[in-house]
Amino acid sequence: MDVKGVMGSVQFDGDWITITKTAVGQQDREYRIRAADVTGTRLKPGTWLFHGYVQFLVSGSLPAEESRGVLSAGRPPQSDPHSLSIPRRSNDAAAKLVQAVEQARG
Repeated sequence: MDVKGVMGSVQFDGDWITITKTAVGQQDREYRIRAADVTGTRLKPGTWLFHGYVQFLVSGSLPAEESRGVLSAGRPPQSDPHSLSIPRRSNDAAAKLVQAVEQARG
């Protein structure tokens, strides 16, 4: 299962969630989270005007707060390793991925 995000992607193979982030001028950064370690998920669908996000909550770390800036308002910062911004066209795929993660961790 694969979701294309804004400057990155999220893959889920049934056991592991892999978040790959691409920053301008830097190498891709890859973060792996075991589905069994996820304590919760957050999904904010993207709209015509603003990107949404998918975030995985992990025991031992606080969820990243939503930014208040003009360009990234309503999303966790790019530096958060447990979330990824998604465009509106990825809403359905992100919802399916979150549902699959919820079933795998259950």
